[in-house]
Parts: sequence; structure tokens; C-alpha cells
Amino acid sequence: MPLSLTVLGTSTPHPRPGRPCSGYLLRGGGAEVWVDAGTGTFAELQRHTDPARLTAIWISHLHADHSADLLAAAYAFAFGGLTPAAPIPVYAPQDCARRLADFLGRPDPAFLSGVFDFRPLYDGHAVRHWNLRLAARAVAHGTEAYGLRAECQGSVLAYSGDSGPCDALPELAARADVFLCEADLDEHREGEQVHLTPEDAGRAARDAGARELLITHVGPALTREMAAARAGVAFGGATSVAREGEARGL
Repeated sequence: MPLSLTVLGTSTPHPRPGRPCSGYLLRGGGAEVWVDAGTGTFAELQRHTDPARLTAIWISHLHADHSADLLAAAYAFAFGGLTPAAPIPVYAPQDCARRLADFLGRPDPAFLSGVFDFRPLYDGHAVRHWNLRLAARAVAHGTEAYGLRAECQGSVLAYSGDSGPCDALPELAARADVFLCEADLDEHREGEQVHLTPEDAGRAARDAGARELLITHVGPALTREMAAARAGVAFGGATSVAREGEARGL
């Protein structure tokens, strides 16, 4: 199969029993990519692959529920016997390496170069690993943040990352086989547009002409089932919920 997605975690803003924060394993075209490294996802990643075999790591933004387990990976690769054969490319916002080094009390992130090869994302960034193409679009989250479009042999997965309503989302997910989209909010607070309601997610999928909507990153004010039901009404198409441990082909 051209693309497969394994759900490692979906919880926000903190991990819960059996539910790590945001993280996914994307496989396609000979590549294996860890997409978002939310708290608790490194342990789940090891259920499904040897982390030293990763082709790349892709981080949508630097909030802890999407990036904190880079620290766990750094320890595993540097000190835990999981050292990769070559430094793993890490596609992430510009400040990622410095923040990780600061947390470890090191002024220069160069000490991580033996295990990580940090490469900054930007709007329109695109890279190919084997037959898997990864493209980034800047999204609206009040900080540097990106959505992902992954393409392999005609199959397309789009991932919103964390975003408020913006034109980039339906463009990112245009005619995607699966649109993996956050539905964090029950409703918007006045003046805040940094996350999506289920209705926002459904409308973005509808406007994109996506084949299927997969809801994730559901906030504490909603249940996953409630979020999927509401999003499905707005989308008018096949809608389901991302669940930890679930693997699916596209």
C-alpha cells in the first residue's frame, strides 16, 4: 500500500492514561516518518518500529504536546543504545534545536548533531524521502506552525497540525484521501482563532474535497465521539476518530 498511518497519540493538552499527546507514524515509499513528538509518543513509537530506523521526524510546531518527546528520543539515541546509523533529519520550526539544547542546559545545540539533523520548515517547504513527498503549509496558531501534506504513489494524507480556521487548510487537504484534522474546541472564544471546532474541521474537509475526515486532538470540553459527529454533519462525508494504536492504509 502506498501510505499507512499509525496513531501514536491524540490527547491534548496533556497525556492521559492510554492516550499520549499528538504523534503519528507515517510510512510510505520506503520511508518511515515520526510526525509530531507529543508527550508519551516515543514509547508508543517503539511498539511499531525501531526508532533508529526512522527516515525523518516532522514537527508541526513547538508546543509541548507536539514536541516534548524529542527529549526522550535524544536520550534514547545518544545514551540508550538506539543510536541511528546516521543523524535523523528533523523538520521543525526554526527554534527547535535551540529550545531542546536550552532544556538540557547546553548553550550550543551542536552537541545534538550526532543524532539529529535539524532542518527548518517554512511555508511551501517540500522534501522527498524515497517515494514519499512531504510538503508544509503555514497555518494559523498564534505561533510558527505548519500543516503537512504527504503524497506517495497517488495517495495523499493531509494533517492540520494545530490551527485555527485559515485558507491554508482546504488548500493543504485538497482532494486528500484522508484529512487528519484537529477539533480542539467546543466553541470559539471571542478574538481567539488558534484552534478548530468540529464544525470548522468539517467545513475545511468539505471545501478541500477530501475523501475522508479523521478527527484528532479533541480538547477536554468535548468527547471524541461528539466531535466526530459534529464534524461529520458539517463535512457531509465519511468521518471517524483517530484512536491510539490504530493503523490504516490509504
